[in-house]
Amino acid sequence: MQELFERAGALRAAYQRVDWASTPLGPVESWTPTLRATVDLALQTRFPVTLFWGPELVLVYNEAYVPMIGDKHPAALGTPASAVFSEIWDSIGPMLTGVLSGERATWSEDLELFMDRHGFAEQCFFTFSYSAVRSPEGQVEGVIDIAAETTGQVVSRRRLVLLAQLTEALKDLDDPQRILRQAVTVLRANAQDLLDADILLPAVAVRESATALPAVPPSVSGDRDMVVEELGGRTVVRLRLATSSPVRQNPVLVARLNPHLPVDDGYIRFVRLVGVAITQAFDRAQARQTERRIAELERQMSESLQRSLLTPPARPEHVEVAVRYQPAAAQMQVGGDWYDAFLLPDGVLALVIGDVTGHDPRAAAGMAQIRNLLRGVATTLRKPPSFVLAALDTALDTLAVNALATAVLAHVEQSDEQATDRRWTLRWSNAGHPPPVLIRPDGVATLLWTPTDTMLGVQPDAVRRDHAATLEPGSTVVLYTDGLIDRRGVLIDDGLADLTRALTDRQSLSAEQVCDHLLARYADQSDDDIALVVLRVPPDIAADVERRDAHA
Repeated sequence: MQELFERAGALRAAYQRVDWASTPLGPVESWTPTLRATVDLALQTRFPVTLFWGPELVLVYNEAYVPMIGDKHPAALGTPASAVFSEIWDSIGPMLTGVLSGERATWSEDLELFMDRHGFAEQCFFTFSYSAVRSPEGQVEGVIDIAAETTGQVVSRRRLVLLAQLTEALKDLDDPQRILRQAVTVLRANAQDLLDADILLPAVAVRESATALPAVPPSVSGDRDMVVEELGGRTVVRLRLATSSPVRQNPVLVARLNPHLPVDDGYIRFVRLVGVAITQAFDRAQARQTERRIAELERQMSESLQRSLLTPPARPEHVEVAVRYQPAAAQMQVGGDWYDAFLLPDGVLALVIGDVTGHDPRAAAGMAQIRNLLRGVATTLRKPPSFVLAALDTALDTLAVNALATAVLAHVEQSDEQATDRRWTLRWSNAGHPPPVLIRPDGVATLLWTPTDTMLGVQPDAVRRDHAATLEPGSTVVLYTDGLIDRRGVLIDDGLADLTRALTDRQSLSAEQVCDHLLARYADQSDDDIALVVLRVPPDIAADVERRDAHA
C-alpha cells in the first residue's frame, strides 16, 4: 500500500518514516477504503487539507498544510490531534469531537488561535471548516479540515486601520505637543501591535505609565534610527522621529512589540510607517506655521504699502469727510482699491473712489499711477468730472499704463445762493463703478443710479457723462468699492439692497460713524478689500428744531 504515498510530494519520505502500525490507524494495509480514498484525495490537492481520523482524531495531511503547523511537522503526522494541538485544544477540540459524533459541519472565519508552531505562542488566524467523512454505510470515520491561514490579511488589515486612524487624528493638528499626545492616545487605543507605546523626549515622557520605557535610548544614535532589543524578556522597539518641526530634540517612538507575533520585515515596515505618519504630521504642522507666518508678514507689508499710497483726505469747513481702507481678512496680497479727497484750486472738493482690477503688486502699482494721474489731471484741467475722466483715459493710453479700473469722481460744489441755505451740489461721473448711496435728511437711503460709463483704461475716447444731485443739510453721501457688496453666495443686486437698508435711518451718524458702522457690518463677511469715502453735510440745527416743533 506504499503506493498510496506516491502522491505526497515532498512529504513522501515523512509518510514512509512513520510507523503506521504503532499508530491508532494501524498498518496502511488495514486502512478502510474510505480512509485510503480520502488520503488519496487530500494528497492530490494543492489546497491545505488535513484529516483527523478515528476516535483519536489522528492527523494525516498534505504538503500544503505543513506551513500552517510549522515546527509541529513532521511529528504531527500520525499523531492524535489532542497531542499535536494541546495549546489550542480548548478551542478546536469541541468542534472536532462534535463533527465526529455526527453534528453538522463547522465554519470558522478568521478565528484567532495562539499556536505554538515556532517556539512561542503565536497569534494566528484561520478560516476553516470541519466536515464529516462517512463510509458507504453512512458511518462517520473521520473529519476533513479544509483550511486557509489568514494571519497575514488580518494583521495587515488592522495595521492599515491603525495607520488610517493615526493619520486622520493628526492631520489638522499644528502644535507639536498636541501631535505627541494625540499620537500616543491613538496608539494606546489600538495596542495590538505596539504595546505600552509612548513618544518620548530626553527625560520627559508624554504620560507616565506603570510600564514606562527608557526615555533616552543610547543605542538610537547616529545612523541607527531604529533599534529592536530584548529587555527583561520583552522585545522593545525604539524609532527616532527625524522631524523638522520645532521641538527641542527629535522625539523617539518607544513600544513593546506583540510577543505573539514574529518580528519580521512586515512588522518592521509597519513600525516605520507609524513613524512616518507621526513625522509627516510634525512636518505638515511646521509647514502650515511657516506659511501662516509668511502670509501674515506679506499681509502686514501689503497693508502698510496700501496705506502709504492713501494720503489723509482734505477736510474743508462746513462739511465732514471720512475715509477708510480695510484689507480683506483672507487676502494676503496688496490690491487696487483706493480713495481720495482733495481740494481743487478753485476750492471745490474732489472725492474719488476706485478699484484697479487684480489683486497683486501690479494692481497696486496701477492704482498708484491712476490715482496720481487723476490728481494731476483734475488739478490742471479744472473741468467737470466727466472731462477729467476722459482726459485721464487719454493719459493712460498715451503713457501706456496697462491697468483697468472702475472709479467715481465727484465734485462737491456750492454756489453763492446755496451757501445761504447751506446746500451743496454733488456732481459726479461714474466709470463702471457701483453707484453712490445718498442718505437724505429724513433717513431714506437711495442709490444714485445713473447710466454707467465704460471703466477706465478700456478705450481713450469713451463717452463720459456728468450727473448731479442737491445735498440738503443733514445729507450723507457714501462712496465705496465692491468689497462692501460683493460677497460669496450673494447677488450684487441683493448686496446693494442690503447696503441701502444698512444706511436707512442713519442720518444722525457723523461721517466717521458711518464708516465704522459699515465696516462693523460687512468687513468680516467680505472676501475683498473695502475702501470708503463718506461726505456729510451737517444738519441745520435751527431748522431741525423748527420742524420738530411744528410736528409736536
